[in-house]
Amino acid sequence: MNENDILKQIQSHIEKINTDYAKEEIGIVDAVYDGICTVIGIMDVANGERVEIKTKKGETIYGMAMDLKEDETSVIIFGKFDDIEEGDMVRTTGEILSTPIGMELLGRVINATGKPIDTDEPLKIKDFSPIEKIAPGVITRKGVSVPLKTGLKAIDALIPIGRGQRELIIGDRNTGKTTIAIDTIINQKGKDVYCIYCAIGQKNSKIARLVERLKEKGAMDYTIVVNASASDSVTEQYISPYTAVTIGEYFRDNGMDALVIFDDLTKHAWAYRQLSLILKRPSGREAYPGDVFYLHSRLLERAARLKDKYGGGSLSALPIIETQTGDISSYIPTNLISITDGQIFLETDLFFSGIRPAINIGLSVSRVGSNAQEKSMKKVAGSLKLEMAQFRDLAAFSQFGSDLDDETKKVLKRGERLTQILRQKPYSPMSSELQIISILAVTSGNTDLVEIDKISDYENSLHEYMQSLHKDIIKELESKKDIDDDLKEKLIKEISEFSKNYV
Repeated sequence: MNENDILKQIQSHIEKINTDYAKEEIGIVDAVYDGICTVIGIMDVANGERVEIKTKKGETIYGMAMDLKEDETSVIIFGKFDDIEEGDMVRTTGEILSTPIGMELLGRVINATGKPIDTDEPLKIKDFSPIEKIAPGVITRKGVSVPLKTGLKAIDALIPIGRGQRELIIGDRNTGKTTIAIDTIINQKGKDVYCIYCAIGQKNSKIARLVERLKEKGAMDYTIVVNASASDSVTEQYISPYTAVTIGEYFRDNGMDALVIFDDLTKHAWAYRQLSLILKRPSGREAYPGDVFYLHSRLLERAARLKDKYGGGSLSALPIIETQTGDISSYIPTNLISITDGQIFLETDLFFSGIRPAINIGLSVSRVGSNAQEKSMKKVAGSLKLEMAQFRDLAAFSQFGSDLDDETKKVLKRGERLTQILRQKPYSPMSSELQIISILAVTSGNTDLVEIDKISDYENSLHEYMQSLHKDIIKELESKKDIDDDLKEKLIKEISEFSKNYV
């Protein structure tokens, strides 16, 4: 064998040597707390990096680095932490905590880390995305002008929501906040809006009923449920809304429209407060850490409508927040009111008096307003909020005296009927065309002679009449998205004809 042959053999051996390597650090658990452990020995770990904890029982438990100090790192633990002990080995992965994304998630119920919890069928997902991202900048955003219809007359007419908007749903416990959110999901059927419902700290039984309701209405086909229940750890409750908004961003960034619902951010703030206190971060007002505002602002700012050259999709957000005895001036509610583009305030007194959805028109507002409203609805409902406000003032004033002039009686009579026509049964969203017919029936004075307790029956009968005998008018209203004088005249004529026979 000559010298050249020897060199070739050596060269071929060198080429076969695998030079791929991965850097990883190994540390050990120093102490374990409620859902958190402190680790020593991992100095180069990144904030938000996923780490693996190997227990003495041979289990692998995942966590996320959250508090980086000079001599130790605090790791929040996903799942059960009872088996973790001092001295357990901790390994860095070099990966920022990510969640699965894609169309394959539709119809599934997943946990905060993206694992399916509805069935044993695994997710066939190839794409993942970090749960923490920077929100789209001002240059990439587009004005909100396309309506996100909820199917609720009181909202679509008075507090319109647009695609890309962040509208807060706020009220005491058991006032119908979740019902409004579910109605909105049901109403997106056939409208090419993908929905993500994020349950934070809710009972598993409630979520099971909610999923069944969505299945009955055929809404799970375009919906994803992210569930971090009350029985799950606070760490999962903390990351779940970020998982949900990341899934929503997949649709937005691929030119589609999506809606994400956070139910509710009160419990999210509680979970973050608990984590922060265990991490020994300084507490401030109501024991919340100083960055609790940033907690929700970096979440909700990710909802946006993008310009066409950046994908043209939209991500709308309906965060839900719970108040105590209607106090919207407490810490977390005021934070969220300042972050969002308006709020829908639900009042306990209205709820228990039978007015549902129990929306307080005076305290509810949409800062996008009529920009996100079709012209037909805008023309019909333009004066509705003013009429309702006048009615509320006069109704309170009329309690002190019985001698009222005819004009005041007329305003009170109209206001009572407007209040009744805006009532709606849960899980029964209504098309814009039927909403317009209902509102026009009251504002045109055709319901003035109808008894208050018969308004609901009158409305149902009117809808049946229009759908069976005047489909052409409804189709014209649907296609035009506007209502000119001729169409309005035709509508009022048919409503009047029906009203004469009804009364």
